[in-house]
Amino acid sequence: MRLCWWLVWCVLLAGGSSAMVAAEGPTEPRVDPPHWWVGMQDPTLELLFSAPGVAGLQPRLKDERVELLATTRLSSPNYLFVQLRVAPTAAAGPVHIELFDGSGALQHQLDYPLKARQPGSRQRRGFGPADVIYLVVPDRFANGDPDNDSVGTLREAANRSEPGGRHGGDLAGMTAALDYLADLGITQIWSTPLVENDQPSYSYHGYAATDLYRIDPRFGELADYRQFVAAAAERGIGVIQDIVLNHIGSEHPWARDPPSPDWINHGNHFQPTQHARTTLQDPYAAAIDRREFNDGWFVATMPDLNQRQPQLATWLIQNSLWWIEEAGLSGIREDTYPYADPDFLARWSSAIVDEYPDFSIVGEEWSRNPLVVSYWQAGPGRRGHAGATRSMMDFPLHYALLESLQQPEGFESGLRSLYEALVNDRLYADPARLVLFDGNHDTPRIYTRLGEDASRWRAAMVYLLTMPRTPQIFYGSEILLTSPLQRDDGRVRADFPGGWPGDRSDAFRGQGLAPAQLQAQRWLRQLLRWRQHKSVVHEGALTHFLPDDGLYVWIRHQPGQQVLAAINRSDRPRRLDPQRYDEVLQGRREGTELWQGRIDLEHAELPAGASWVIDLDAAGNPAGRPESGQP
Repeated sequence: MRLCWWLVWCVLLAGGSSAMVAAEGPTEPRVDPPHWWVGMQDPTLELLFSAPGVAGLQPRLKDERVELLATTRLSSPNYLFVQLRVAPTAAAGPVHIELFDGSGALQHQLDYPLKARQPGSRQRRGFGPADVIYLVVPDRFANGDPDNDSVGTLREAANRSEPGGRHGGDLAGMTAALDYLADLGITQIWSTPLVENDQPSYSYHGYAATDLYRIDPRFGELADYRQFVAAAAERGIGVIQDIVLNHIGSEHPWARDPPSPDWINHGNHFQPTQHARTTLQDPYAAAIDRREFNDGWFVATMPDLNQRQPQLATWLIQNSLWWIEEAGLSGIREDTYPYADPDFLARWSSAIVDEYPDFSIVGEEWSRNPLVVSYWQAGPGRRGHAGATRSMMDFPLHYALLESLQQPEGFESGLRSLYEALVNDRLYADPARLVLFDGNHDTPRIYTRLGEDASRWRAAMVYLLTMPRTPQIFYGSEILLTSPLQRDDGRVRADFPGGWPGDRSDAFRGQGLAPAQLQAQRWLRQLLRWRQHKSVVHEGALTHFLPDDGLYVWIRHQPGQQVLAAINRSDRPRRLDPQRYDEVLQGRREGTELWQGRIDLEHAELPAGASWVIDLDAAGNPAGRPESGQP
């Protein structure tokens, strides 16, 4: 029913709002959010009724559990905002709402669902340094249901031969892959957006939403998403949802009929952003430059939302809370974080953390400048933004890691530059909650970035997974997927082998892969599974030692546990020097290297190009003998 009226409204919108008002017969209103819950921390709720002419109606309800606070009408006649207060002691059950016209005639009535929350919902755990996040692009990961590859009511059909087209991956495929991910050692899954993107082209990536309350039918239905999250939880895996607060797709009904003239920035006319992120923190920046950054559009097909508009701000906050509660999420990755209004971001993040104190939000601030990134992170002693977002994507260290492994070793290059990058941790409220990543859907693949050099790839993974950070791995990194070096989104987001019937290789089952791919997958699985149970890597202190001629050593330590990691980028074997590290080792000289077995540090020699992880508190091989030897 909801889809039917929405399609009718979209047709009417094409003819202008006056046609909507003049349409014969009342159209059943859409209501956002589609339902809510009793027992929420914030008892207020603002419903948005959307239908031709609905602003001319007056709501009435008689329910002791719910108080009607106010109604708000903006410039468009097709939206009505109704503010409610749900009593803290209210029991679950439908709320009967009636809408009357000016003559007192009843036009619509509905039973609005108020549901009971799941037990422990408020206490849900977010993600952090004990986790490993795995990023997937759902359309490119696994196609579990070929019947939904194309949906007749949506504009873009599947075309797997086109790198920028839809390929058919879906929630059924993601659910079927959970055993593989659990076995790999993954504890959190972040997928690019799954909400409806009914755009005529490039709809697969999900960042141009046309319905923020609907799972795109080419991925599945809401029930499929809930089932995926539940199945992941059974395997000890949390789910992080990608939320976009900054913009919508050009085919969203708001783009044709915004509730108010200030709903979309620049009066709903395309004006590009200049991407000048520093303007928000630059003490000398002109106000016009800040506005042009915040209010500018990414592209003409992504209208930029004005979060300063009060009703829109409330709508966006409720939408995020709805997905957390409805789907059972453990986290949110917020896209294009600084492009939204800063005051709104503070209100949005605080509302989420007020409702879910242990929930996790990670923001995307794509800057190499650690001062710019640190501004947004909440935590003890913060000096920047007033929000409650505790994690940010660590772009500065991401670039430092990859570039250091490509540079020649020198006084200011190579591993020395990577060592010096960590001094910037003084800027962050909580460095360990930063999400350090090997790559994502917008960057060239790590194996390509590192010249398809397996030893450099292993060095990057050892660093990523043993530093005081929350690590994230891009799907396919474990099997050395490649991409062009220059930006080419369709090929960076390549199909995962084995995700489609008839694929020549199957990475889920380890079949048909090249020997180097199979070896890398096994090597990384061993590292990930070991990491799951090493609290010293999750929460221990870090001491690192100045790189010496291509040898970089660091130790994670806490009482009773020590892990020594080392990268040798020189062209010759290097002896470890336990005397040099003794301020941390305190006499310890034996441990278990993950792939070599028992190691005596007094005689240990790290081969040229090798990277080791030595568990100094383990009496034997902590992760089992290597499946195929040290690569």
